[in-house]
Amino acid sequence: MEYRELGKTGLKVSRLGFGASAIGSVFRDVTEADAFDTVRAALDAGINYFDVAPAYGGCLSESRLGLALKGVPRDEFFISTKIGKYTNPECYGDDVLDYTPERTRRSVRESMQRLGVEHIDIIHIHDVEYQGRVKLEEAFTVGYQTLREMKQEGVIGNVSLGTYPIDIWHRALGELELDTIMTHNHYCLNDNRLLELLPTCKRRGTGIINAAPLSSGLLSGGKIAGWHPATPADRAVFQQAAEFCEQRNVPISKLALQYATANPDVHTTVFSTANPRHVDRNIEWVEDRCSEELVADVQSILEPVMNKTWEY
Repeated sequence: MEYRELGKTGLKVSRLGFGASAIGSVFRDVTEADAFDTVRAALDAGINYFDVAPAYGGCLSESRLGLALKGVPRDEFFISTKIGKYTNPECYGDDVLDYTPERTRRSVRESMQRLGVEHIDIIHIHDVEYQGRVKLEEAFTVGYQTLREMKQEGVIGNVSLGTYPIDIWHRALGELELDTIMTHNHYCLNDNRLLELLPTCKRRGTGIINAAPLSSGLLSGGKIAGWHPATPADRAVFQQAAEFCEQRNVPISKLALQYATANPDVHTTVFSTANPRHVDRNIEWVEDRCSEELVADVQSILEPVMNKTWEY
């Protein structure tokens, strides 16, 4: 496993990071045993960065990740979680947004309890664009300031932001002092807008965490989830690209993961699974260099959807 310095954070993270959403039964029902085995497979393979959030599975992802990491020496892994977006216990899927100081501090304490740790390496301010950006200003002011205070207090290691819209990213990098950023769906075969942010991040020493390398399933090669806002015409483009790759004996998911992890300026790329075999497969895939010619051909096919903004 290759390890990269995560900006100026002092953390040396694995090239592939583990996203714990899947082990909380976010995408399908997962047993506790499968969740445990998947996390252990990641550790055994050299993955040392784990990302999670209270919103994943109504806190189930955090609880299961904590159980799986129990007994692992704390200096052998780095962990990030999030504040601001929480699952509504009365209506699963109807998120509650709250970036107030009181809720932020309580959220971090509760996350530490579920994860079984006394210190969290990175806290991301989570999904500030949700619900028509109604809580964006709260997140960028009191939410952000509370995390800066908690960093000074030694409760957390680094302050970060995890969101999607590229305009919010440009604003955030202009207004906030972020130790890391966590983008999703912006460095994959059909979207390279993360490159717009790299010059500023490199100048400031900001760590780069890339999530959703398969573009929320668009590059999985399988059936695209019904919830995804891609139109039938969009889906046909991705199907054409997947078939093109299959004809060349390279699954598009493999090419997508190789592409997303190849840039050394992108410090770690996070994937999520609840299948230990997929952990080993993904690591094997990224150890091979992708074909630049194949990437160019596939991106040519994907041109109609390149850098398209999805209304998640």
